[in-house]
Order: sequence, then C-alpha cells, then structure tokens
Amino acid sequence: MRRIVIIGGHGKVALHLARQLSGRGDEVTSVFRNPEHEADVAATGARPVVLDIERADVESLVQVLSGHDAVVWSAGAGGGDPARTNAVDRDAAIASMDAAARAGVFSYVMVSYRGAGKDEIPADNPFSTYARAKAAADAHLRSSGLQWTIVAPGHLDLEPGAGTIHVDRDYDRAHDGTSVSREDVAGVVAAVLADETTVGSTYEFVGGGTPIAEALR
Repeated sequence: MRRIVIIGGHGKVALHLARQLSGRGDEVTSVFRNPEHEADVAATGARPVVLDIERADVESLVQVLSGHDAVVWSAGAGGGDPARTNAVDRDAAIASMDAAARAGVFSYVMVSYRGAGKDEIPADNPFSTYARAKAAADAHLRSSGLQWTIVAPGHLDLEPGAGTIHVDRDYDRAHDGTSVSREDVAGVVAAVLADETTVGSTYEFVGGGTPIAEALR
C-alpha cells in the first residue's frame, strides 16, 4: 500500500486514477479547487482535500503533501485565459515540485502531453501558452532532483479504457491523429507508480494494442 496524492483530483483522468489506485489498495488523497466536487471525489475512494493550487503558496502545498509516498500532477487550467494557464500549468506545477522536495515526497508523476517541448508553436496560436507552460514545467521536473516520470498522452477521448496503448518512442507524426482513452491514461499513471524502473523516463503514447505494463517495458 502506498500513500498517493493526486493534484487536480476532479479531472477526468484523476477520477479514473483515484478509483484504480483505491481499488488496488493504495491510500489516495485528491486535491481539487471546488468544494462542490467533494462528493464526486469521495466516491472514488479518495480522501478529498479542497485547495486552490493557483493561489496556494509552497508552504500550504508542503502541508498537504507531507506524509505521502508519491505525487501525481493531473491539474490544468483548461485553456482560455493565458495568465491563468501560466499560473496553473507552469507556476503551480513548479511550486508543487518544490513543495514535494521540501516535504520529502520524492516520487513525482507528471501528466503532460505528447510532443511537449518538441514542437515550436507560433505565438499567435491559442495553444502556444499552454504548450510553453507545460514544457517549462516538464523541464523543471527533469532538473528537480525528484524521482520523476512524465506521462505524455496524445489526444484524449472518453471511450472506455482497453488497457492497451502504443508507446510512441520516436514521436512518429503518423500517430498525430490517434487518440487514447482517459481511462487508459490513468492506467499508465497507475502502472508507473508501481514500477520503479520507469523513474527518469518520459512516455509518449497513443491508443494501441499493447498491454500497458508490456508497452512501458
């Protein structure tokens, strides 16, 4: 049994992940902003913690993270306002890494996206702020000294999970249009949390036919 904290606990990936982790016997804490979502989070088996990470300082995050074995970042501003995107997807993510180190929680899994930091996104593209924010957060994590793993799925869909993926080790642009189930993204996060050999790796993937544990190997 591990004690795992999920930041962004009311997101669709996070709700699947909390159910999967709780179902296998892990102790899960889910952090989210809106108190109206407490019942949804509690239904997954996780312990709900209401905290606005956009406004929380590092010390507040340290208090929440302390006592856990691993952190999963699954939060996001959801696009739209560039200032809020930077505040959540870059600044709050980086603050959570610094807090994890201070709290002695060295296992850290980042949910990013396939291609983060690889494509040059024009500044006038609405996606550019998010892309730069995620790339900055990923880069900070890689240099943080934490035992990190980055999970970077392609386009997300709402289909039921199949338990299978395709790891895109060479960032093959032929897979650009291939989506992956949010439930399977959660399955990948759950798998890397249980496998110390994934530390220090970035997994870019889409939907596919290889069982998750086998694909990660």
